[in-house]
Amino acid sequence: MEKFDYKDLNIVYEDNHILVVVKPQNLPTCGDETGDDNLLDLLKQYIKVTYDKPGDVYLGLLHRLDRPTGGVMVFAKTSKAASRLSENIRTGDFDKRYLAVTVGVPREKKALLKNGLIKDEKRNMVTCVPLHMEGAKQAALEYKIVDVKEGKQSIALLDVHLITGRSHQARVQLNFINCPIFGDYRYAPSKSPQGYNLALWAYELRFPHPVSKEIMVFRVNPPLDETPWNLFDITTKLALIK
Repeated sequence: MEKFDYKDLNIVYEDNHILVVVKPQNLPTCGDETGDDNLLDLLKQYIKVTYDKPGDVYLGLLHRLDRPTGGVMVFAKTSKAASRLSENIRTGDFDKRYLAVTVGVPREKKALLKNGLIKDEKRNMVTCVPLHMEGAKQAALEYKIVDVKEGKQSIALLDVHLITGRSHQARVQLNFINCPIFGDYRYAPSKSPQGYNLALWAYELRFPHPVSKEIMVFRVNPPLDETPWNLFDITTKLALIK
């Protein structure tokens, strides 16, 4: 089990109302049955120590990233901020964008994917099913191909916009079109090269500040020295994405 220290966290932005941080890969967003370190508790420790806060520290969890997924997240430091940002998420005024590297290149350069998803809670596995199936929840995402590296096994860099926020949806929906995410050993164990982190990264958050209403935009690069990110000119490609 990898150990994490709050002192090593990358705090991107902080004021009296919100805390924006880069979630490391393989760190749970919040506590689970494993009992492993998690980002929420580490951030509470950071606030408690940094500001000498007595007792329990309030920090509102607004959205999640899967354990193997890294990238930018925002937390609320007050209940008022949590309420307003949660409403933004509910109304769609809260944009999350991801970079993904897929094994295989999607046939369409850009597309809207809509699927029904059903989650097996015991196995923590999600399956694509017909939308009309009982218990299915609609999942929608948009993607566009940013770059392609041809080879014996071609790979593609995608800009992914999640329209819904279903569990594992990017991983499952891209695997459903036969373009699984590089490093996804859960959903594509036979297609993905072994020994790499999941190539799914939350690179941008865009939302109105809960108090000032200013549109806040935060972008963070994936680990540029790691495979497969190092096969692309990520900095240049991100600069071209509007």
